[in-house]
Amino acid sequence: MPSTVSLLVNPASGSGRAAVAAGRLLTRLRALGTEPTVLIGRSAADSARLAREAVRRKPDALVAVGGDGMVHTALQAVAGTDVPLGVVPAGTGNDIARELGIGRSATEAAERIARGYTVPADTVHCTGQGVDLHYLSVLACGFDSRVNERVNGFPISLGRAGYLVGLAAELRSFRPIPYRIEVDGEVLEAEGMLAAVGNTRCYGGGMKVCPGARYDDGLLEVVFVHAVAAADFVRFFPRVFSGTHTELDEVAVVRGRRVTITTDGRAAGIPAVVGYADGERVGETPLTCEIAPKSVRVLM
Repeated sequence: MPSTVSLLVNPASGSGRAAVAAGRLLTRLRALGTEPTVLIGRSAADSARLAREAVRRKPDALVAVGGDGMVHTALQAVAGTDVPLGVVPAGTGNDIARELGIGRSATEAAERIARGYTVPADTVHCTGQGVDLHYLSVLACGFDSRVNERVNGFPISLGRAGYLVGLAAELRSFRPIPYRIEVDGEVLEAEGMLAAVGNTRCYGGGMKVCPGARYDDGLLEVVFVHAVAAADFVRFFPRVFSGTHTELDEVAVVRGRRVTITTDGRAAGIPAVVGYADGERVGETPLTCEIAPKSVRVLM
């Protein structure tokens, strides 16, 4: 049974659900004979610092209690180390936990942590100008990341509804983006709506944008949506919830180990394209995503 467990908690995540989950988790872990250390940062940067310091002490596990953003923060500290990653989903989307098959129960999470059973999972090493990080789920790059940018600028959080509001607002001004996508040396150049690079299937609270992606197969799935009229995009966008959008002629799917996405719409007055991974802002293109097989151990 693990004796040293660090809990990285975002109490505000999920409108306070993470604080409740952390309390229940602490109670159960103590009953199981473990006395965890609780880490609560004053900011995202402070949480990242606390996670790095915890991993340097080599705990039996670093457990993220919160949403995908908190898992992403913990991942930066544990990727490539022997310290296992635990996930207790208590955010809004919880796409990473869903793809790993991890439920919301804090009691079950405590027992999972106490058992200490892990499975190896792939991560994606993403690099670019000023970018050097790992992610577990999907890199969004295009219309979807523009929606994220818009939603993050809202004065209040609207939860999942905020994404739909942002989507409708972005459609009014969005123009197709000139892409150059290189996958293991093969190049696709075309105007498009979005490009997604998935290690798992989902983002945005259950949208199966990369329906064939798996966290343990050593491959990335790249989904590219060619330029279409706004009305057509609205018509087939709901298919992303079932993952059947990849059956459309307007959608290309490629699999590989190394992907570089470059965009250049400056001549047409199109704003710079920003990538989001695990729901977190990464940076502007060009971005390179490379699979890092079995680079993290996850408590399952």
